[in-house]
Amino acid sequence: MPEPTEAVAAAPPPPEGPEPPGLPVAPPAARPVAARATLAGTVVSLVLVVAIVLGSRLLRDFDSALLPYAVATVFLAFGVAYRYTVWVSAPGARRLFTKGFGSFFSAENFKKAPTALPKMIATYLGFQKFLGARSRARWAAHQLIFWGCILAALITFPLTWGWFTFTADSGAGPGYEMRIWGIEVLGFDSLNLLGWLMFHGLDIAAVLVIPGASYFLWRRMKDRGAMTGQRFAYDLLPLICLIVISVTGLLLTFSSIFLHGGGYEFLAILHMVSVVFTLIYIPFGKFFHIVQRPAAVGMQLFKYTARQDDQVFACKRCGEPVDTAPYVENLRGTMRDLKLDFDAWAEYCPRCKRVLRGNAYLTHVKKGFK
Repeated sequence: MPEPTEAVAAAPPPPEGPEPPGLPVAPPAARPVAARATLAGTVVSLVLVVAIVLGSRLLRDFDSALLPYAVATVFLAFGVAYRYTVWVSAPGARRLFTKGFGSFFSAENFKKAPTALPKMIATYLGFQKFLGARSRARWAAHQLIFWGCILAALITFPLTWGWFTFTADSGAGPGYEMRIWGIEVLGFDSLNLLGWLMFHGLDIAAVLVIPGASYFLWRRMKDRGAMTGQRFAYDLLPLICLIVISVTGLLLTFSSIFLHGGGYEFLAILHMVSVVFTLIYIPFGKFFHIVQRPAAVGMQLFKYTARQDDQVFACKRCGEPVDTAPYVENLRGTMRDLKLDFDAWAEYCPRCKRVLRGNAYLTHVKKGFK
C-alpha cells in the first residue's frame, strides 16, 4: 500500500484557471428552454399590449384608474407564456401536449364522435364531474370557485383593457349603453333587474367564491390528509388571496351604498393590491393548473376515440383490459423519453404489477435472509 505522500504525488494536478463560481450554473440543456420561454412571454405580452391599445380605440376608452390592473395582466400574460413553454419542454408534458391537442383539433376524431368534444368540455373542463367521485362537498366548493372566477374574469379583463365601456344617456342615468370596442351592443336601465345584474356582476362572483375558498381553507386546516405535505405559498396563499379579493370587493359596494363612500379609498387600494398580487402570482402557483387543464381534455378525447375503435390493450399477464392501446404506447414512449428502463411495466394491470413486484422481492431479496 503506498505511503500517503506517494498517493498525494500520484493524484492528478488541479485544473488550471479561475475557481468555479459559488452560485450554481444552469445546465446547457436548460438555457435554450429558458430563452424560448422568455421569447414566448415577451411576444405574448407585446401582443396583449397591442390588443389593449387597439381594443380601447387607441386608449380613448382606457380608464387610467385601472392602469395597475392592466399592467398586472401584461405580467400575467408573460408569466403564463413563460411557464407554459417551460412545461411543454419536458418530455412527458410535450407528449401530452402534442397528443392531447392533436386529438382536440383532429377532424377524424370529430367525424368518429362529433359530440364527444363538447361533452368532455362540459363535463371534464366545465362541471368537473371527476371531482364528484371523490367528494360531493369538494365538487360543490370547486364549482363555486370555478364559476365565480370565470364570471369575474369575463367582467374584469375587458373592463381593465378598455374593451367594455358603460356610458349614460344623461349625466345621472338611469339609462346606460354597453359598448364593446366602441360599438353599442346593449342598452339597459340601471334601475331594473338587468341593470342591477350588470353593475353587481363582480359582487355575485365574490359571493360564489367566498364559500368555496373558505371550505377548502377550512379543510386544509382541519383534514389530516390535506395537511400532509401542504405548503403555505402553494396551497394556502391562493385561497387567502381569493377570499381577500372577494371580501374587499364586497366592502367597496357596501361602502358606496351604506357608508356614502366612507373608507372607499383605502378599500380600493387594498383591493387593487390583492388583485395585482394574485394576477402576478397565478403563473407560478397552484392556479397554473387552470392553464394546463385543456391539454388534459385533449388526452381524455384521445383515449375516448381509441375506445371507439376497440383499441383496448389487455394485460400481458392476466388478460384484463389496462387502457387503450394508443394510450399505453404513449405512456411507454414517455417513459423512454425520460430514460426509465422499465417501460414494459406499462403493459400490466395494477394488480399484476403488485404481484410481479412481490414475486421479485421473494426471489431476489427475501432469499438473502435465509
